[in-house]
Amino acid sequence: MFYVATGAVLIALLFAVIRAIRGPTVFDRVLAGNTVGTLAILLLAALGFLTGRPEFLDIGLTYGLLNLIGTFAVLKFFRIGDLAYDVTDEQEKSAWK
Repeated sequence: MFYVATGAVLIALLFAVIRAIRGPTVFDRVLAGNTVGTLAILLLAALGFLTGRPEFLDIGLTYGLLNLIGTFAVLKFFRIGDLAYDVTDEQEKSAWK
């Protein structure tokens, strides 16, 4: 059963990588990158069950948190153009005018 799930995740991973390469917009590519991260977590979990190593789930959870933070950082960079942008800086500049 886990072999079939692993095969399905690998096929979905292939489609997500193709979408990341051919995506028409940047946001499609970011979404595909996030999907690749999610499928990698599923693949780690399935391989952990297949090999009898439950510590793969801990690695998958850690990777999931990094995937979430990385996706937010990339989206903030594409929206604002700077990762260090802060709304309070803009409010202080407008207060001095």
